[in-house]
Amino acid sequence: MGKPSVHAAASPTPAPEAVDRWVQEVRALTEPARVHWCTGSDAEAAQLTAELEKSGELIRLDEQRFPRCHLYRSNPNDVARVEHLTFVCTRSEADAGPNNIWMAPDEAHRKMDALFRGAMRGRTLYVVPYCMGPIGSPYARCGVEITDSPYVVLNMRLMTRMGTPALERIAREGSFVRGLHSTGELDPERRFIMHFPEELSIKSYGSGYGGNALLGKKCHALRIASWQARTEGWLAEHMLLLALESPAGETHYVAAAFPSACGKTNLAMLVPPAAMPGWKVRTLGDDIAWLHPGPDGRLWAINPEAGYFGVAPGTNAKSNRNAFEMVQHDTIFTNVAMTKDRGPWWEGMDGEPAFDWQGRPYDPKNGPAAHPNSRFTVSAHNNPSYATESDDPAGVPISAIIFGGRRRALAPLVFEARDWRHGVLVGSGVASETTAAITGKVGVLRRDPMAMKPFAGYNFGDYWQHWLAIGARLPKPPKIFHVNWFRQDAAGKFLWPGFGENLRVLKWIMDRVAGRAGAHDTPIGYMPARADLDTQGLGLAPSTLDELLAVDAPAWRSDLAHLGGEFDQYGARMPEPLRQELDEVLRRFG
Repeated sequence: MGKPSVHAAASPTPAPEAVDRWVQEVRALTEPARVHWCTGSDAEAAQLTAELEKSGELIRLDEQRFPRCHLYRSNPNDVARVEHLTFVCTRSEADAGPNNIWMAPDEAHRKMDALFRGAMRGRTLYVVPYCMGPIGSPYARCGVEITDSPYVVLNMRLMTRMGTPALERIAREGSFVRGLHSTGELDPERRFIMHFPEELSIKSYGSGYGGNALLGKKCHALRIASWQARTEGWLAEHMLLLALESPAGETHYVAAAFPSACGKTNLAMLVPPAAMPGWKVRTLGDDIAWLHPGPDGRLWAINPEAGYFGVAPGTNAKSNRNAFEMVQHDTIFTNVAMTKDRGPWWEGMDGEPAFDWQGRPYDPKNGPAAHPNSRFTVSAHNNPSYATESDDPAGVPISAIIFGGRRRALAPLVFEARDWRHGVLVGSGVASETTAAITGKVGVLRRDPMAMKPFAGYNFGDYWQHWLAIGARLPKPPKIFHVNWFRQDAAGKFLWPGFGENLRVLKWIMDRVAGRAGAHDTPIGYMPARADLDTQGLGLAPSTLDELLAVDAPAWRSDLAHLGGEFDQYGARMPEPLRQELDEVLRRFG
C-alpha cells in the first residue's frame, strides 16, 4: 500500500515531457496507489460520480425535480477560504507587499514537501490538465492540477475547460501553471495554500473546500495570473463581465469589480425591469476577467472560467432568477441543507429543510440549515442569460469598467472618472462599510482596492503602477465609473431600489460611453443631473434623488485623507502619479 502501483494509468494523449516529469516527481513524493490522467469526458465524470455516490460522499438529489444534481458535505472545519493561511512566496518580501502574507520560497517548499510526503498512500493521484479561457484563445492560459480529491476533479470539470484538449495545448505551448493539492488529513493545524508566482506554481494542503482546492480559480486565475499579467502586459482582475444590449440593438461590454456582499453576481445576471422593455443583459462571467490591450487600441476581455462557484443562501427566483433557474439541473451543491424529498434547500428559499448542512435532522438551535458559505458549482452554459461571446477566442471589447462598494453615506449612486489615471485612483479607494448583522458595529470601513485585496499576487504599489502602464498603452481606453447601490437615509432605509433597477444606472453609463448622456463636473468626477437618469415609474421623490447624488465635501476630504494613509504603507513602491491624482482631487475640494 505504501508504494505506487506499477500499473499506474498512462496519459491518454502523449503528455508533454515537462508535465510527465513533474507527475512522476509528485508520484514519488506522495506515493499514491494509482495515477489517473483526466480526459474530461462524460464517461469519466459518470464513473467518478458513481464511485462517490457508492462511498456516500455524494448524495444524489431527486432525479425528477433536480436531474443529475448532487449534494456534497465537507468537513465542518473546512468550509471557506483561509486567507490567514494563504501565502505569497516570492524571493523578495517586498515583491509580495504588505497586502500579502509572505514566506520565503525555500522555507515554504520545505514545509509543504514534508506535508505531501506519502500523503496520497492508498489514494488515487488525479492529473487534471485545464485551460482558463477558450481553448483557442491567445488570451487563455493553461495549468495542471494534481489532486487526490475526485470531488475536486468533478468541480474543475465544471469550472474550467478541463481534459485532453488542454493537455494538447500545453504540448503546443510548453508552459503551464503547476498546482499540487491534497486534502491531507483535513487538519486545520496542517492547512496551507502557498503561491510561488516566480515559478508559476501553487501548493495546497489540508483542505477540500473550493477556493483552497480548485486551484484554477482564485489561486491560478487571480494570484498567479496577476503576476503573469504584469510580466506579459495584461490585467487579471476580480471582475464580472456582462453584455448590455439596448432596444435599438446597440451592445456594450462592461467589466465590474465589487467586494463581497455588494451585489456582484446579481449584477452579472441582472434581469431588466418591466419598465425597460427591449433591454437585454447577458452574462459572460460573474467573478474573474482577464483584460488584454488589443491591436485596435481597446481593452479586450475573456472570462477564464467555464462555470460558477456561487454562494447559495439568498439565491432565489426573486433575488436572482437566472442563477436560481440554472441550478435546477447538473449542479453540485456543497454544504446546503436537504428537504425530506431530497431537494436542495438554503435560507431564502420556500419550503422547509429536513436535514442541515451536516446531515443532522434540522434543528434551529444548531444554527442555519445551510452553511452561510454553502455553494453551487454549475456550468456557465446552464445560465439562461449565457452570452455566447464567452466562447469567442477573441474576447470582447470593454466599453466601461465599473468599481463599486457598499457605502451608507459617502459615495453617490454613480460617478464617472475624468480619465484612466483618475479611474485607477477611484479603484484604489474601493471600500465597504460593515453592517450590524455582520460585526455588531455599523459603518466599519474596509478597504478592498479594485476588489483585489485577497487576490493580488504581488505588491499593491506595483499593481497600481501596472494599471497606470496599461492605460498608457491604450489609445481607446474604456471609461471608468463608480457605483453605490447602498446609500441610506437617516433612518437606515436604502434610497435606491437596486436589483433590476440598476439597469437605469447602466443605461446612463452606456449613454456616457456613446457620448449621448449629460453630466456635470464635481470634485470627485462627472455625475448625472436628476434629468440625466431614467427614473420614470420608480416613484423617487426629487429630494431622494438629490440625496443619492449628493457629494459631502467634508466627508470626502476625510475619506481621501484616510486613503492617503493607506497609500503610505507601500512606501517607495507607491506610484507618484497616483499620489498626485489624490492631491488633485483634494485640491478640487478647496
